[in-house]
Amino acid sequence: MIHLTPIFLLTPAAAAAAALFLVVGAMLFQTGCCKKLWRRMEDWFHVYQFLKVPELNQNTHQNRLYRKVSLYLHSLPSMEDSNFANLVTGKKQNDIVLSLAPNQTIQDHFLGATLYWFNQPTDPNPTGTGNFILKIRKVDKRRILRPYLQHIHAVADEIEQQGKRELRLLMNSADEFGRWRSVPFTHPSTFDTIAMEPDLKNKVKSDLESFLRAKQYYHRLGRVWKRSFLLYGPSGTGKSSFVAAMANFLSYDVFDIDLNKIASDSDLKLLLLHTTPKSIVVIEDLDRFLAEKTARISASGILNFMDGLLTSCCAEERVMVFTMNTKEHVDPNFLRPGRVDVHIHFPLCDFSAFKTLANSYLGVKDHKLFPQVQEIFQNGASLSPAEIGELMIANRNSPSRAIKSVITALQTDGDGRGWGLIGRQAEDDEMDEPNGVVCGESLHTVKDLRRLYSFFRFRVTRKSSSSNASLPASPLR
Repeated sequence: MIHLTPIFLLTPAAAAAAALFLVVGAMLFQTGCCKKLWRRMEDWFHVYQFLKVPELNQNTHQNRLYRKVSLYLHSLPSMEDSNFANLVTGKKQNDIVLSLAPNQTIQDHFLGATLYWFNQPTDPNPTGTGNFILKIRKVDKRRILRPYLQHIHAVADEIEQQGKRELRLLMNSADEFGRWRSVPFTHPSTFDTIAMEPDLKNKVKSDLESFLRAKQYYHRLGRVWKRSFLLYGPSGTGKSSFVAAMANFLSYDVFDIDLNKIASDSDLKLLLLHTTPKSIVVIEDLDRFLAEKTARISASGILNFMDGLLTSCCAEERVMVFTMNTKEHVDPNFLRPGRVDVHIHFPLCDFSAFKTLANSYLGVKDHKLFPQVQEIFQNGASLSPAEIGELMIANRNSPSRAIKSVITALQTDGDGRGWGLIGRQAEDDEMDEPNGVVCGESLHTVKDLRRLYSFFRFRVTRKSSSSNASLPASPLR
């Protein structure tokens, strides 16, 4: 018995059509069209509910849940697998992270349910805020919504503890609603770069580390889990950089309060009410503000802000920092323990701080001119770290020239700061540089420029007097 096996042969036209069908199908799958079609089919058979998480709450203040949702969504694998997402810089300069684009939808899975998130921009408005929209099946909402939100909080807190979140600098606006405006906090200052005595720096770091672990201890004592610092010293001694180093060390946001923009004591309380945990609340130049007679905030209002009932309720897990140029004329009630826990003096620069600055600005740990600098400091001369830093920045291409410019400024008590070197020092720099090249022209101090200007005016005056005797010569000043 003979068995015949049928053979099906495709015509060239049918083969081309099949190949085209496969290519189109692959393209549709790659572009996500099939996923969208499947999602629409699911929508036909399920009833969904939409929950909005706005960036600002009804009082136009920051919604804390919005930030936690943002951290959570950026950590989802579906964000990386998304067909479209924004690339933005992260906390560090070289970090690139994915951000949910407007009207983009991503999936999440929790306890067997599928949830959808998308970023819905608000209608054009001056604040430029938006909303996260959660799309969830009604049959799943009662079962999973509460544990799902708890899961989001836990993941976001873990990300924050690992220091992955982007720090923010928040500033109060001049209105009656106590609004905060924020920008990314990217200040590079750290405890390794600030000029401070090593022992004092280590004590501050140990104090902050102890504070981070002391939540249960504070609560057992019946005290608010906060720490208050007073930073006092002349301008340019590094108080603001120290605050930035604290923020980077703790991974805390910074709330910078400008008292001149606040209309009343109640508005100051409102601002504190809308600060967030894991933050540093800063008031700068408090001594100058207290000395003003036209201030709209009373002394009692500031005292209550530092250690009042509202502070006890709203300052949990916060570091409060107050800066002053001097505390000599400040009422001791502002400085008592409880209102200020730690006092740190920021003096003018000494030799130890100078070496730290030289290492940071010039990459120099030792130099043949260091003994001369040390001797000048021992004789009582001094400059602020900001002034020394500016001199080093201006002469950063030549460590020798930078250190000599500091020596010149110290010897002249600051006369000619930032003007570079004079005379023989510039010639010495040519010998110090590898190829006898000096970066930049040698400049003169203020005194030399004044002598040159006076000499030039004297010559011009004599010449004009001889050519026109009827005109009186201009007197020298």
